[in-house]
Amino acid sequence: MNSYFLTRPDCSRHTIFPGVDIFTAAGENLMLSLVEFEPHAVVEPHSHPHEQMGMLLEGELTFTIGGQTRKVVPGEMWRIPGNVVHSATAGPTKVKALDVFCPVRDDYR
Repeated sequence: MNSYFLTRPDCSRHTIFPGVDIFTAAGENLMLSLVEFEPHAVVEPHSHPHEQMGMLLEGELTFTIGGQTRKVVPGEMWRIPGNVVHSATAGPTKVKALDVFCPVRDDYR
């Protein structure tokens, strides 16, 4: 770790689904991810062993976690235990969300 402060260019960038980009930064034990969705973009159902928690910053998401579906608005949060299937669909405007993963996801470094 060269610096305590990061800018967007310091982050790793991945397109995880069409219209869904993530910008990640990792420490020793956790990873922070800024997720940006184009309007109506979809994160298909998937799971991973990592625990995940997040907060919606802008826009709206229809989120399904473990079979429960809910519309999420800015300021609301979610928690996803490891290996639980989840998906999300953006509303009519761009979406920004913040996710935290533990342990670090090597596939997003």
